[in-house]
Amino acid sequence: MLDLAHLPRKEHGPIIGLALGGGAARGWAHLGVLRALRAEGVEPDVVCGCSIGALVGAAYASGKLDEMTAWTEALDWQGVVGMLDISLKGGLVRGDRVMQYCAKNFIAESFTDLRLPFACVATELSSGREIWLREGNVADAVRASIALPGLIAPALREGRVLVDGGLVNPVPVSLCRAMGAELVIAVDLGSDLVGRPLKRRPKSKQEPPADGWTQRLLAMAGLGNGNAQNVDEEANLPSLAAILTGSINIMQMRIARSRLAGEPADMMITPRVAQLGIMDFDHAAEAIAEGEAAVERARPMLHHLFGREHG
Repeated sequence: MLDLAHLPRKEHGPIIGLALGGGAARGWAHLGVLRALRAEGVEPDVVCGCSIGALVGAAYASGKLDEMTAWTEALDWQGVVGMLDISLKGGLVRGDRVMQYCAKNFIAESFTDLRLPFACVATELSSGREIWLREGNVADAVRASIALPGLIAPALREGRVLVDGGLVNPVPVSLCRAMGAELVIAVDLGSDLVGRPLKRRPKSKQEPPADGWTQRLLAMAGLGNGNAQNVDEEANLPSLAAILTGSINIMQMRIARSRLAGEPADMMITPRVAQLGIMDFDHAAEAIAEGEAAVERARPMLHHLFGREHG
């Protein structure tokens, strides 16, 4: 049960909730969305997130949005490599190194230290149950929400094995409503994903091979040769990395559409970030710019919802 006693009560206007969806590296678009909403005078009262949306949402609720944005914009692929703690136990990456860094620099220690109500979604592996996390250590809760199966190792919390919330609720509008939000703005990163992992985006000489970060991680873990020019390609078949990422995209897109149909937001913002791979964390500037562009495209709806005050 959620304790709603300490949630915001506004004298004027609805309580605004923001539901930030999952999408791995595409989630840096959330930073642009939040920055653009702030420029429009729209400040959420409640923030909920899934996976990368949980990470960005926690930084926002901690009052560290600008600091996280500056860090991501300066992040190159060598920096991404430095954050990876490779492991074959539960996932290709443990995920502890990046969470320790974020906890130190961008995320408040406890939910009670946050400047506004925040919660995130995880999935209980044994039962498939949707788990809402909003008590205790914030970084631990986010760590559970980002545990993408096969890529990031699961998290242990109160005796339960938890994995990515995107398996059950990729864009947590329902959690925003349960947190007391009367008007919910949802950010969906998966609206244009299906089929895109099989299409290649040119990369510079300083970047990883065209097959992307997932292929490189598989090679580092001894599960592939890291080279797109192999027998699969000669047979006109996608690589293992493309199959893996494409399957994840299809799953999360279908789940998101189903959940949003039954639990619609009052407004949808849909950054077009399908050209980014799930591990393209070094392309923050591109993702952030598209997040801002998505809000610009949605300005008429913003004005309709909030009136002349935000015109």
